[in-house]
Amino acid sequence: MASNMPGGGRSGEVWILGATGRIGSTVAADLAARGVPLALVGRHRERLDEVRARLGPSGTVKIVVAATTEAMAEEIRRQRPAVVINTIGEYAATARALARAAMPGGHYVDLAADLAAISRLLDLDQEAEAAGSTLVTGAGFGVLATEALVVKLCEDRDAPRQVRVDAVASVAMEAGPVGTAFAASMVDGLAGGGRRYASGRLVETRLGSDIQHLTLPDGDKTKTAGAPQGELIAAQRASNAPDVTVTSGLAPTGRVVRALLPLARKLLSLPALRNFAVRRIAGLKVKAAPRPRRHSWGHAVITWPDGTRREGWLRADDGMDYTARVAAETALGLARGEGKPGASCPAAALGPDLAVAAGGTFVLD
Repeated sequence: MASNMPGGGRSGEVWILGATGRIGSTVAADLAARGVPLALVGRHRERLDEVRARLGPSGTVKIVVAATTEAMAEEIRRQRPAVVINTIGEYAATARALARAAMPGGHYVDLAADLAAISRLLDLDQEAEAAGSTLVTGAGFGVLATEALVVKLCEDRDAPRQVRVDAVASVAMEAGPVGTAFAASMVDGLAGGGRRYASGRLVETRLGSDIQHLTLPDGDKTKTAGAPQGELIAAQRASNAPDVTVTSGLAPTGRVVRALLPLARKLLSLPALRNFAVRRIAGLKVKAAPRPRRHSWGHAVITWPDGTRREGWLRADDGMDYTARVAAETALGLARGEGKPGASCPAAALGPDLAVAAGGTFVLD
């Protein structure tokens, strides 16, 4: 890959925005164990100090208190870290400002999973390339587990005619509030409706359609349904296929719930109701629960114009833990100068083996 080492007075640090959250603190522990110079960034000094204390010796871990996205962006511009990892959520609203603050020369990673956020970040491709920066969006389980499969299955072949990817996350629940990042992703998914690519065009579909009954490689069975996930854009860009669909294990598959989705979509498209719903859901308390299946799975089925068909799976453990490892491995790759300048999804930026480096296993036909 092209060398893209940060320069121009960059600090060499990796900054973790939202470092007190589940994923942010897990990424911090991973990188600190490898001796990476870190900055933990968040709103509350006391909570940041608690995370740093759990990391052990803190000589290479500093604290940056910033109460707003604007304040975070200003500190990024002033202190010039090598890599910024954004785990604070609301990516459609925050990602572009934070990514631009990292440029020129610095790099940016986020965990966006929805179409709007990923599209907005990818629109910065030319700007990032000119700045010598690599911006990676969708650095988490669903996008990488499916995108990496598509890249693997399409290697050394012409563009396929049709691609379907399915993301089946299995996540252990921690006791505590749902949190803003997850709540916003869920609400925006409902408000956005379904999407697919047809004849090369992104078109609207009914949320919860295209139900799939999947038998997983380990013998478990599950159902998935259509959802407006970022996997759709990543798979289309990785394959150049004109027809692409995506389903998710998080999408509603029950008949009654799916019948109510059009009404929910209309209501949640109103900004005031959307923001109210995000706040209420974010504050809901959940009980600790083990993950429902042994593994999380990414799945891809690819068909070429001559009728050739290939299928593959990517096996991971807990979907949230895998997302944290993806973010950490992506940041390490960018800090080493392995990313291609521009804006892209993770496998496009660092190759499909990033999915293995993060702890996944390919199961290919």
